[in-house]
Amino acid sequence: MSNLAARNPTSAPKILLVKLSSLGDVLHNLPIVWDLRSRFPDAQIDWVVEEGYVHLLEPLLSKDGFKGIDHIIPFGLRRWKKNLFKLATWQQFFAFKKQLQETQYDYLIETQGLLKSALVCALANKSNHAVVAGLANATQFSGYEPIARLFYNQCVHVPVDCHAVDRSRWVMCSALDWPLIERSNTPLFYSESFSQALVKKKIADIKKPYVLCFHSTAREAKRWSNQGWVALGQELASRGYQVVLPWGNLAERVVSDEIARQVPGSLVPPAFSIEDAFSVISGAALTIGVDTGLTHLAAVLGKPTVEIYCDSPRWKTEGYWAKNICNVGDIGSPPSTPEVINASLSLLP
Repeated sequence: MSNLAARNPTSAPKILLVKLSSLGDVLHNLPIVWDLRSRFPDAQIDWVVEEGYVHLLEPLLSKDGFKGIDHIIPFGLRRWKKNLFKLATWQQFFAFKKQLQETQYDYLIETQGLLKSALVCALANKSNHAVVAGLANATQFSGYEPIARLFYNQCVHVPVDCHAVDRSRWVMCSALDWPLIERSNTPLFYSESFSQALVKKKIADIKKPYVLCFHSTAREAKRWSNQGWVALGQELASRGYQVVLPWGNLAERVVSDEIARQVPGSLVPPAFSIEDAFSVISGAALTIGVDTGLTHLAAVLGKPTVEIYCDSPRWKTEGYWAKNICNVGDIGSPPSTPEVINASLSLLP
């Protein structure tokens, strides 16, 4: 008898997923929900996530006719650290702890490899023979804190060069004593019905057809040149597409304005939330962006997407699951302007 059957004779285990942040990392962890649910239709699957990314998980909440994530447990660490000495902070922390401990979990699958996520596992209520699985080693170009291993009872070795989706599957399969799920088993993210049903958010002055250009990212070295964005924008504008240049802070707004001044008919929209991003991306003819969370959101929604890699390895997060995703460039080798233009035009009607 397998370990799984011994621990869970009803084949309805209680499973806790711990992936706190950030946007792209949470998205690339979504396939294991579908993997788990395909084998355990009656399992309880809960997920602890930073409160700012709850909207990414809400489309997968279980409801009549659909079983996905049963409970989303918001984690407010980023906000709590800024208000450490306020009574309300500690009240919120203990409320989080109470929610985390309402269920006794059989499997805890921690795919982040950081102390903060390992501590969430330590706080959780666990059955006597619970498996707490996490990363045994660092992978290139990803954060990792070796001390986290002290909080697992199953440390999972993964390849040093490992795609974010594959890494989550390695940890999950090891925890459950399953054969590794290969890439030929195409990862699922959001349901096709959800993607089709997205309400297209109306942005003032937007005109269809439009192309979203996500030029900004947290690390400057991952950006593509402004000159490249201008040339790309001018080519798209000449073909009748409105170029939309989103931004997330004032410095990014300055760059959007600079590019927009040189691209006829382009638009710098008001700032929008992650929740709004679903519908904004859904309405676009194409999304083009650097290695950042909103670009990955377009790819996992199944929308035509060009992912630009300049200073991060393409193998780590490239969209390999659909033909309408083009990945260009690589670490230390930004793509040329013609390469990005050709990739973009190949995905447009």
